[in-house]
Amino acid sequence: MLERFLIARSMDPNKAAKMFVTWQKWRASFVPLGYIPDSEVMDQLDAKKIYLQGLSKDGHPVMIVKGSKHYPAKDQPQFKKFVVHLLDKVIASGFKGKEIGNEKLIGVLDLDQIGYKNVDARALITGFQFLQAYYPERLAKCYLLNMPWFFVSVWRLVSKFLEKATLEKIIIVSNDEEKSHFVKDVGEDVLPVEYGGHAKLVAIQDVVLPPLED
Repeated sequence: MLERFLIARSMDPNKAAKMFVTWQKWRASFVPLGYIPDSEVMDQLDAKKIYLQGLSKDGHPVMIVKGSKHYPAKDQPQFKKFVVHLLDKVIASGFKGKEIGNEKLIGVLDLDQIGYKNVDARALITGFQFLQAYYPERLAKCYLLNMPWFFVSVWRLVSKFLEKATLEKIIIVSNDEEKSHFVKDVGEDVLPVEYGGHAKLVAIQDVVLPPLED
């Protein structure tokens, strides 16, 4: 875990220590129970826009986000809790009996059939900023699929808030060759049929994680 903070701060021990202390204080105040229960984010879960597909070929949990099922949240504090809820659960699904501390996730943002009513730059910025500030080095890769022309300007805006290290992990899939690489890198066993795999979509709230070993 400490190594993740060091990598995020270019191996500078002082900056890494400051980041770690900030994370501890944030975690204690924002997640006092140690987790965000489903009951606190039911409005977001009911939309069934987040799917947890199992582990990629490299052993990373795969999270799929359906942009067409998302609408800008009226309750921003609750949305931030939802971001923590889903990141915690996705990462925990990669634990093999117990947490090592270096587990990473793969995110897939599917923008197919989104309209202007689904566009939410604020949500994207919040999600990525939480990853950068409170989940350093937890993102293995993030794939953007089916980006419509009108979303390009939105993505340019979001990108301005992302660190270089984060941007380097984001891949925009825009042609058949890139889609083939995407399927090969993630794995057919966890990707749904619509993305070139063999699996079924599994809503994150339907995934039950096994208890951790002592």
